[in-house]
Amino acid sequence: MLMANLIPVATSVGVNKMVPTISIPYPLGDPSTPLDEQYKLRYHRVGVALDALTADISEPTLFKTKI
Repeated sequence: MLMANLIPVATSVGVNKMVPTISIPYPLGDPSTPLDEQYKLRYHRVGVALDALTADISEPTLFKTKI
């Protein structure tokens, strides 16, 4: 499982579970946003990643995020 913002690179090297992130220097946040917004974003992305860890898949999968 990989959390990254460079999904095409992750796919090309054979990662089977991918969760998109925000950016390279700040994968789970954006320092220009308020703290409560950052918390919601991080909470959601980590939740998606935990769901991805327990998901039973048969091919490489990109897990969608809402925030």
